[in-house]
Amino acid sequence: MSAFKVLAPGGFTMVQDNGRFGYQQMGIPVCGVLDSFASKGANILVGNDENQAVLEITVMGPSLEITKEMDIALTGAKMGMTLNDKPIEQWKSIRVNPGDILTISQIQSGCRSYLAFSGGLKVPKIMGSFSTYVGGKIGGFMGRPLQKGDILQTNDAQVLNKPRSFPCDYIPAYLPNIVVRAILGPQDDYFDQGIIALFETEYMVTAKANRMGYRLQGAPVSIKKGMPQSIVSEPSMPGSIQIPPDEQPIILLVEQTVGGYAKIATVISTDLSKVAQTTPGDTIRFEKTDLKTAHMLYMEERKKTAKIKELL
Repeated sequence: MSAFKVLAPGGFTMVQDNGRFGYQQMGIPVCGVLDSFASKGANILVGNDENQAVLEITVMGPSLEITKEMDIALTGAKMGMTLNDKPIEQWKSIRVNPGDILTISQIQSGCRSYLAFSGGLKVPKIMGSFSTYVGGKIGGFMGRPLQKGDILQTNDAQVLNKPRSFPCDYIPAYLPNIVVRAILGPQDDYFDQGIIALFETEYMVTAKANRMGYRLQGAPVSIKKGMPQSIVSEPSMPGSIQIPPDEQPIILLVEQTVGGYAKIATVISTDLSKVAQTTPGDTIRFEKTDLKTAHMLYMEERKKTAKIKELL
């Protein structure tokens, strides 16, 4: 039984989950949601497992005709949302019924939002994941972003006994000027003055910002005299900050598997969602941290997610 029909797909709306792991050596990137906290929050609100498939919505939202009774929840970037032309709130579960029209409009703050459905979206699991890899045309719904006329299904699930609301204190603010923490390396020995520039100046997000990576603009991050401008291509991971010959940082994200430029530092995993919620013109400052702190922050986020489940 279908769950909804796409009346308008929005800017770049596609099915994602928490990622596809173990295939990077084959050139298949991790993919998955860019803001894992918001995605997990949406699933929790409708009673799903945290890794159920959701819609990741970028900049402009879709319009959907609902064809089945279910609960939905929208989290992440602030976007106007209406049900049958009446405004409804984000970060809450909403009961929808056949014939309802759900419309999600343009971002007001942030960049990406996440729409979860009772039971999760019913799409094939490819290499252990529901996530869409557009470059490889695999996963998600037909390996591509949604298009007008698409009809999607959800897995069978009971609707909630009562509505759920996300605790206000746990809802993130999506700001145009952010600070993200990063650990030096793995090629920090290629830099001296460049390290000072990276951590003491502000960088602007350019228009070249997508799921592969964010190109920044600001003070040059110079490579040490005598060091090569590139390295032998090696595996990369989300958060790597690589420095190409133009000396402007690129933060690699979830659709990159290798890189051939020196990586001065790595943004910690818990701060990658901040990066993914910025848009061109926003600014980023880097703050130096260490691996011990990164592990502590990761565990704190897991505890926060568990606490939210208890509260709901």
